[in-house]
Amino acid sequence: YFLPLVFIIILYRGVDMENLKVGDSIKIQCYKHNGELYREWDKSLILEITDKYIICGNNKVRVTEVDGRRWNTKEPAILFFYKEKWFNIIAQFKKNGIFYYCNIATPYIIEQGTIKYIDYDLDLRVFPDYTFKVLDKSEYEYNKKRMGYSKEIDKIVKYELDKLIEIMNNKKGPFLRGYLDNYYEMYSSIMETKA
Repeated sequence: YFLPLVFIIILYRGVDMENLKVGDSIKIQCYKHNGELYREWDKSLILEITDKYIICGNNKVRVTEVDGRRWNTKEPAILFFYKEKWFNIIAQFKKNGIFYYCNIATPYIIEQGTIKYIDYDLDLRVFPDYTFKVLDKSEYEYNKKRMGYSKEIDKIVKYELDKLIEIMNNKKGPFLRGYLDNYYEMYSSIMETKA
């Protein structure tokens, strides 16, 4: 897989994954293809970390946008980041069910206690009844031209979106209803001990 130059440079500077463990707080930073920081989440709690993925939880966390606007998330969420998949998944626990917000994005890296990835615009919004919408197609086409996404990236992005929809349709991984329960309970109990 092709990784943009900014991430290749970061990868060679080394990662501090070996120092992170369940219960640690970690920041999340989302970049765009041109290397600009796009969005940042103040903190999330690590619930599981392996050499292939990291799972975090957060609730009412501060988010800072590229233009400086700040806002807080409204509900608990479990976040799934992958080392070998070009997407991440956020399961949001709302009053009327579990909603998913999935970003088409590079595999993550960890640097200085921060999860970092490059966002490729397209998002998959999944509703509690498993209906879904693909969001931001026009933004993707605009940024593809403006930032010069390569043919390789375009191919990967479209393939990974199809793969994500297939995983969701088959109700696998985070989309399997009972799969989230343990992580939600783990997040709640860790937060209780920290309170």
